[in-house]
Amino acid sequence: MQSHPVKRVVSGALAASAVIAVVTFTQSPATASPTPAPQNPPALQQPSGSDALDKYRELASQAEKLNEEYLTAQEDLKGKEGELHQANKELENATQAQRQAAADIERYRVDVDKFAGVSFTSGAQLNKLSALLTGDSAQDFLDRSSALDILATDKNEALSKLQGAVDAASSAEKQAADAQRRAQQAKDAAARLTADLESRKERLDQQVEDLAEQAGLLSDSDVAAQSDTGPDVGPISAPGAAAQAAVDAAMSARGSAYVWGATGPDTFDCSGLTQWAYSQAGVSIPRTSSSQSTFGQAVSRDQLQPGDLVFFYSPVSHVGIYIGDGMMVHAPTEGDVVKVSPLQDEYSGARRVA
Repeated sequence: MQSHPVKRVVSGALAASAVIAVVTFTQSPATASPTPAPQNPPALQQPSGSDALDKYRELASQAEKLNEEYLTAQEDLKGKEGELHQANKELENATQAQRQAAADIERYRVDVDKFAGVSFTSGAQLNKLSALLTGDSAQDFLDRSSALDILATDKNEALSKLQGAVDAASSAEKQAADAQRRAQQAKDAAARLTADLESRKERLDQQVEDLAEQAGLLSDSDVAAQSDTGPDVGPISAPGAAAQAAVDAAMSARGSAYVWGATGPDTFDCSGLTQWAYSQAGVSIPRTSSSQSTFGQAVSRDQLQPGDLVFFYSPVSHVGIYIGDGMMVHAPTEGDVVKVSPLQDEYSGARRVA
């Protein structure tokens, strides 16, 4: 536990440019069990005994919600940038296909013109034929040459190649137009998201300032309460190897400091802890608590098993890993540490990812 909460909060905000935090509560003894949780597990957020600490946690909870929105917007922006990159790549490929098709049209058009001219005995007739075959487009040229029926059977390959080149050019043009349209849409959406991010960051920065001010009012006992890692729950048995590995990893991180935006291995925010724990089990899950809340299989509260991800608030802005008997391991908030706690209030659902 660091001894200067104000300095720590402000420093963390400047370093990460965002905050993902929050919500802690006091602990009550529990024994871990792989059996499903009761329909209504014990609740949960007990009074801290300190108005200053309660206020700190309230502000931290608000900051966590704001930061979840910020992180979600960042994910959306990253997605739109990916769409833009893909659309630009497809546009480049379509443009190259157009150039190749145009070159093929010119080459096969010369061949068709040449084969058509062989059918005439007079050079003058060849000139007249060329004039006849000249149209406003390659397709017009094809239509005219086919209508004249001047190509011998063994020369139809040239006409077929020309038709193929014309079709390829038309297809490439449509693909290029579609890619250009999608690229512009992605670019416009990215611009809107960028502006939205700036607005969200301003609100976050203000919340961080309020949180830092409140941190300065915490007593030594408040600070000590935040450093408590929770009760000893004994052995935890998860129903599968991956879930067991994730639970073991998360439990091994108890006492690690909460840091805005941290994803381990030494410091964590709430979703950073769950993502890191499951990565130790070889399972990849999304970065934010809101994205994690739609990943995997939904689980009812009365069927919770160790290893399930448990979520809080609506919209979701906090996540932990269930360990049995109405308890979870989680990274609560700035100034706190990874710990074992009861499931907190405003429970909103659970997902099984392994």
